[in-house]
Amino acid sequence: MATAHNQIRSIDPDFEEQLLDSINRWVERELKPIAKRHDVEDIYPDHVVEQMRDLGLFGATSWIQVVQAQTLAENPENRRTLYDSFEVQRGSIIAGDEVIASSVPTDDIYSWQRQYADAPMWAPVTGYINPVLQSATGIEQAMNRELSGTASSQFLARVERIITGQPARGSNVLVTLDPALQKVAFDALGDYEGAVVAMEPKTGRILAMVTSPSYDPNTLAVHNAAQVNATYDELVANALNPLWNRAIEGNLNPPGSTFKLVVTSAALSSGKFTPDSTFPNPARYTLPGTSTSISNFDGGTCGPGDEVTIATALRLSCNIPMAQLAVALGEDAIRTEAEKYGFNSGFDIPLAVTPSVYPTGQLSDDKVALTGFGQGDVQATPLQIAMVSAGIANDGVVMNPRLVDRVVAPDLTVQQTFEDSEFGRALSTADAATMTSLMVANVSDGAASGARIDGVDVAGKTGTAEHGPSDPYTLWFTGFAPADDPQVVVAVMVENGGGLGQHGTSNGIAAPIAKKVIEAVLSR
Repeated sequence: MATAHNQIRSIDPDFEEQLLDSINRWVERELKPIAKRHDVEDIYPDHVVEQMRDLGLFGATSWIQVVQAQTLAENPENRRTLYDSFEVQRGSIIAGDEVIASSVPTDDIYSWQRQYADAPMWAPVTGYINPVLQSATGIEQAMNRELSGTASSQFLARVERIITGQPARGSNVLVTLDPALQKVAFDALGDYEGAVVAMEPKTGRILAMVTSPSYDPNTLAVHNAAQVNATYDELVANALNPLWNRAIEGNLNPPGSTFKLVVTSAALSSGKFTPDSTFPNPARYTLPGTSTSISNFDGGTCGPGDEVTIATALRLSCNIPMAQLAVALGEDAIRTEAEKYGFNSGFDIPLAVTPSVYPTGQLSDDKVALTGFGQGDVQATPLQIAMVSAGIANDGVVMNPRLVDRVVAPDLTVQQTFEDSEFGRALSTADAATMTSLMVANVSDGAASGARIDGVDVAGKTGTAEHGPSDPYTLWFTGFAPADDPQVVVAVMVENGGGLGQHGTSNGIAAPIAKKVIEAVLSR
């Protein structure tokens, strides 16, 4: 390729311009139509290869830079890909008006080193990339081709830079996150082990995503092999798993009573139940076909009376009537409804999201009863629980979550735009309105009072997930506001009982965290 560069630089400038124009037209005519085919098949038709040779683009170096770069970029874990990423000025990762990941020049063999701003706060989003470790995570991995300038959308720009002798550069990735809201969520979560997700219910755009404990990706960006390997080994050995993005991955937790939203949604969708449908109201309930009994959280009945409505059961977050409702519905109805919200599906936002689980197979009635209040084999990510609230907030339509808005070239040309898209409808508009009113009652006069905001109708639901008999609870909250025109949905998950074992409460710990995030959005 150096030869080709020299040839172009040595010719008359007017002719150079004509040649470049000719090549650009050829790329538009011949290469762009087959770009997608090459991405999939890694094949260029013979006539295109011949034309490349005729245009002087078939030298060894140019072939690697223009054509084979596409193939090398397919695997973000590929060592050559990582080397190539550091031989160019890698694009920045940008949130709002803040650069949260950038490249700075070095004097070693890699030419460039990544630098992360407010690193622990952004770590679950940016991840890290390092050729010494031969690995990458987060946006660095998921958008490596764009950041390194090897994506198909950057093909023309890459050809032009090579022909004109300009240094290779990657493009910038603009994420959906709001820096101010990210800071509020990060500070609100503090030292708790857990995660916070905030998103727009109408679009699926993720506005905040934090996890704790976190780590400093700058310590994994250094090029000193001994140092970076020692740091990585220490992080992997840490029992608190700081490398996990608890918002979307890791060891999933049962969602506890937040899953009662799904069960109630299934009940309304069935047409067989209304909020006023009643169930027996004992203080203990024996699971069908077993001698095992369960209780409500406080050990008493779900309010006064021999019977209790679904509305009251949800407002007071009672386990027994929801277990009875689950058995009455059956596993198929609940699973179908859960899957309408995203359970049992994987998502790429573009970070890979671990699928949340409603168990498949033939469940016995006692197992179905446990799922009625989010126990048993039900497992969920905070993002999934946010999607449940978002579907209710968005008139019953669940949007696909996304973390990226645009890919922008160094010259500010928009190379790729990520559009909002629907995952599907979970419930009717009328049922969504009913669910919203039930969730408002949870906050105004129920078990989710910790999320109350003066002058604002907040819709919410707490959850306290049990593990072993003496294990700390996992504390949850999910909700949205304002109830009549939702601007933000929040899901909070706090592990290890918030440090209080089985004495920590979701209303006392998780709900106030969500309240701070909601208040920050409403005050913008």
